[in-house]
Amino acid sequence: MSVAQTGRWKTLAATVAAVLVGLALPTAAATPASATTTAYDSTYYKNAIGKTGTSLKTSLHTIISSQSKISYDAVWNALKATDQDPNNTNNVVLLYSGVSRSKSLNGGALGDWNREHVWAKSHGNFGEVTGPGTDLHHLRAADVQVNSIRGNLDFDKGGSAVSNGGGSLVDSDSFEPRDADKGDVARMILYMAVRYDGGDGFADLEPNEKVNNGSNPYIGKLSVLKQWNEQDPPSAFEERRNQVIYDTYQHNRNPFIDHPEWVEAIW
Repeated sequence: MSVAQTGRWKTLAATVAAVLVGLALPTAAATPASATTTAYDSTYYKNAIGKTGTSLKTSLHTIISSQSKISYDAVWNALKATDQDPNNTNNVVLLYSGVSRSKSLNGGALGDWNREHVWAKSHGNFGEVTGPGTDLHHLRAADVQVNSIRGNLDFDKGGSAVSNGGGSLVDSDSFEPRDADKGDVARMILYMAVRYDGGDGFADLEPNEKVNNGSNPYIGKLSVLKQWNEQDPPSAFEERRNQVIYDTYQHNRNPFIDHPEWVEAIW
């Protein structure tokens, strides 16, 4: 979704709110789930359009749970496709730092890139198991050192600059991505919360308002993630990534990239 499209759905939501105020309704209605239109609304998302709240979340869970799964080893090559640098097809763009690095430098040494679980795998103890541990919608290429600094920290504002982190910040209990990745992180976290609800043998993942969630199946802070979703709308890189995952690998989509207004409609 382009910045212009994001502006349109926000303008529409504001117009709807103004009309509601004029009608003096006792309570404000949730943002309509159909505020943005995509090519998938009449097909992939047809059972979600027009819904809000729990009904929307349940419908999206059913839709995106139909997916092909890959092994953790296969994630290496998948990330070389999903995270490819649009300006240099020999490289991937690294989450958090924004650095473009050779696809061949995947591994565990200093200067390499590895597989970052944006929903930290210890939050729910799903590890690297096929399913949440290998879901490309929250796995990104990241610098080994920056990935280690993020560790399993929750997301929140503030902290000290991360070395070679592109403007990312860290403190004792939270991590703040650079501005260009804030919305990406929010939409990946909220995808995981909708996709994994405890009904398929994995933990019920949910965002909350805490940090220091440890091994509990929660990641915070929801209020901050919501702000980041609005502050940093989906980019062309994020949209292409969603499409590659859908077309080539998992055959499911991150609905919050297609419809970022659904974040507010659910939470």
